[in-house]
Amino acid sequence: MTGKRILIVDDEESLRRVTQLRLQQAGYEAATAADGDEALAFLQRHPQDLVLTDLRMPGMSGLDLLKRIRQDFPEIIVIVVTAFGTIESAVEAMKQGAFDYIIKPVNSDALRIILARALEHHQLRREVQSLRTAIDRKFGFESIIGRSKALLSTLENAARAAQSASTVLVRGETGTGKELLAKAIHFNSPRRDRPMIVINCGAIPRELLESELFGHTRGSFTGAIAAKQGKIEMADQGTLFLDEIGEMPLELQVKLLRLIQEREIEKIGANQPVKVDVRIIAATHRNLQAMVENGTFREDLYYRLAVIPLELPPLRERPDDVPELVAMFFHKFKQRLERPDLILPQALLPHFSAYRWPGNVRELENVVERLVVLSPGPEITIGDLPEDLRRQRDPLEAIQLELPPQGISLEAVEKELVLRALQKCNWNQTKAADYLDISRKVLIYRMEKFGLKKD
Repeated sequence: MTGKRILIVDDEESLRRVTQLRLQQAGYEAATAADGDEALAFLQRHPQDLVLTDLRMPGMSGLDLLKRIRQDFPEIIVIVVTAFGTIESAVEAMKQGAFDYIIKPVNSDALRIILARALEHHQLRREVQSLRTAIDRKFGFESIIGRSKALLSTLENAARAAQSASTVLVRGETGTGKELLAKAIHFNSPRRDRPMIVINCGAIPRELLESELFGHTRGSFTGAIAAKQGKIEMADQGTLFLDEIGEMPLELQVKLLRLIQEREIEKIGANQPVKVDVRIIAATHRNLQAMVENGTFREDLYYRLAVIPLELPPLRERPDDVPELVAMFFHKFKQRLERPDLILPQALLPHFSAYRWPGNVRELENVVERLVVLSPGPEITIGDLPEDLRRQRDPLEAIQLELPPQGISLEAVEKELVLRALQKCNWNQTKAADYLDISRKVLIYRMEKFGLKKD
């Protein structure tokens, strides 16, 4: 901890000089002040890590100095020095925010131990603050790039939702950033200091999902050789993010509904429920309302989850955001892959904006990373672009779409295009998706959204 700056405040000149010498010999940068006013004036000009102050001084007392430091220099650690007769004042100083107190006469070894502990705490506090700043930067709403009206509306609603404990349902196609939005909500909420536990309901086998979520007791089933805490318990006082909630089996949907309603869970094999306090954020790329209608998702759970519904628009509906996303990912991968001099010409950006990005932001990120890795020269050329970006689709005029004077529903047009593409391809989903220049997953999402199915 050497090199740290310490200010010694004491009205006894000989005592502060001796203390200064001891601290300098221990490797600290030690300065002195004869009273509180002199100390405050010094702190205005010379930032310090720690102040070591006597409590009993003429004029401004050490307690008053402590209060001023806590008010004007909250990052500075304060340790008070007191005689036996002023222990009550030392206790009061601790209540006012002093890190510790030392009893006169000051023992050199004890002083070094207390200073080392205090400065270590100071360093840890700075590191925590630095980490928090990094998290704020990474998971703040401003980290979600884009200026489209639909996206900004979603982010505004998410920012307001973050301050509540209400359940949130994030809907959007694969790759639109649902988990990133969920993390932004958590880290901007009052629960930010508590854990956020993520579980993908579609990535865990059905027979294991209940144990993963709710936990189990020892001996509750074959192989349960020890009790296990579930993800929900781990998220107590924090946030539980249920990704791909549409993949959750019906029998577990009942237990999740009970969690939301009663704020309690029942472990596998347990006789008594356990109380938990979790904020649930769920996400899905599926049309849960259509699943409710066909009986694969509980209606009561849907309405419990969709207290605050948020819709992340697909990237094809945000073409103006594409250049900014390309620039952000390009800078990121140039640094990570150590190609700082690689150039992406502005003339290539229209190829990115014209593509429909069926895999959304995730696909765009992957394409940019691939370009940075594989481009052989110092500048990316059109020949380096994936074939899908180089390929030019027929212009809109080729569709011969007549726009009625009274206006038209964009959603109705999209539904009709999807229906006609399916009919043209004899309801072959793979061919219809290729015809529309979208992924099969996106096509299925649109079919569920519009309730399209072959008669």
